Amino acid sequence: MIVRRERPGDLAATRAVQAAAFPIPDGADEPVEAGLLDQLREDEGWIDGLSLVAEVDGEVVGHVVCTRGTVGADRRPALGLGPIGVRPDRQGQGIGSALVHAVVAVAEDRGETLVALLGSTEYYRRLGFVPAADHGVEAPDPSWGDHFQVRVLDPSAVVAGPFAYAAPFNRL
Repeated sequence: MIVRRERPGDLAATRAVQAAAFPIPDGADEPVEAGLLDQLREDEGWIDGLSLVAEVDGEVVGHVVCTRGTVGADRRPALGLGPIGVRPDRQGQGIGSALVHAVVAVAEDRGETLVALLGSTEYYRRLGFVPAADHGVEAPDPSWGDHFQVRVLDPSAVVAGPFAYAAPFNRL
């Protein structure tokens, strides 16, 4: 498996991965994550270099993206991780974990201070994420509880306060 930056020729494959990785809600034509990815690509929160793919034998089998978010009343830059998807036939093989580790490493190398996400506490805790409340970071929706998690990349940075994702997340 190779984890690398997304290339222009990967757009259809990354969308297909996201569409295959998630269930389709009742009454919808596709998973929410596929449409979200389309909207994020058009948003000012999109950051080149923070969309990564996992490739096996020349095929894109996984995809992750981080986009610009903010934290605190003064809206300091932060990152929102997601969507992240792995083709169903490749799930359970460590591809998702490799993608998360890679995108966090790229974010840290870029000097980012914090990555936030909404997801399984058991899964993401293994990857260094903790409940956002542990750092005083407030979820966009309080009902998310401990499922809203952060990984602080710069412990010297002040990261407390309300978190806001890139605008397309608000339209979900």
